Amino acid sequence: MAALIYTVSQFRYSKHQISSNYFSSSHFFPNLRFPIRKSTFTSFNPVHSGDFTAFRIRETRNFQTGSMFSDTPVVNDIMATGFTGIVALAFLRLWEETAKHGIFDQKLNRKLVHISIGLVFMLCWPIFSSGRQGAYLAAVIPGLTIVKMLLVGSGIWKDEATVKSMSRTGDYRELLKGPLYYATAITLASILYWRDSPLSVAVICNLCAGDGLADVIGRRLGHQKLPYNVNKSVAGSLAMGAASFVACVGYMYYFSMFGYMEKSWEMVLGFLIVSSATALVESLPISSEIDDNLAVPLATIIFGTFVF
Repeated sequence: MAALIYTVSQFRYSKHQISSNYFSSSHFFPNLRFPIRKSTFTSFNPVHSGDFTAFRIRETRNFQTGSMFSDTPVVNDIMATGFTGIVALAFLRLWEETAKHGIFDQKLNRKLVHISIGLVFMLCWPIFSSGRQGAYLAAVIPGLTIVKMLLVGSGIWKDEATVKSMSRTGDYRELLKGPLYYATAITLASILYWRDSPLSVAVICNLCAGDGLADVIGRRLGHQKLPYNVNKSVAGSLAMGAASFVACVGYMYYFSMFGYMEKSWEMVLGFLIVSSATALVESLPISSEIDDNLAVPLATIIFGTFVF
């Protein structure tokens, strides 16, 4: 899906670049017309040399002004919200069906939901327009999940498939804890930081890839427990740090293709520090008292604020 989004966005960018307004320097070159998409240039500085005026143009490939569905930002974002909702719903339905038919055990199925939903949601961010409007409309999708968790968790809405795929014991009231914190963290990461901030990437990757795989690996390979916390394993903590870091770097490269981030070794080092520090916090005994879906985003934000 990431490749599809990038390919379509690049096609629309190129198409818009060719068909966009033409710049005409009729004063200096009356017969010269060449296509310039103004939004792709970060500087346009005349350099005078005698009777000749040369223009120094520094071009950057900037996909932030592009749109996948429409050149009208509002229309594009509404369509992008619908597309993202369909993708998220498809994944949720997939895991609900696997839970209903017992394809995976309940704990693994719940973690597959945990790992995939946030990461897939973040893959859809480039299809939204630039600015805060895109962030707010993207946040509608996890925001609706918050509403659903509140309704199902309070017993107002009966949804056994959702309860079975997201709860540990099958108790619908569990949705008011971990799943609600999960959806809230992703919603706030979208609104407050958005796709041009490494903090949003770190929050969602640490929460989804890191915390999710820590549990999966810890249950299967976690024979050696941590000396300061018998409820956590060495394998699980290492898996969390590694998975968080790899996912963060992957999304750094992904967003850099669209011009939202600049990939650099400094940012890679920052992700390594934040992922490792968050994994350490998650391994502490206090994590048994605080839900991971709350502790991991908070720790990521605290460390990331100092690092990035």
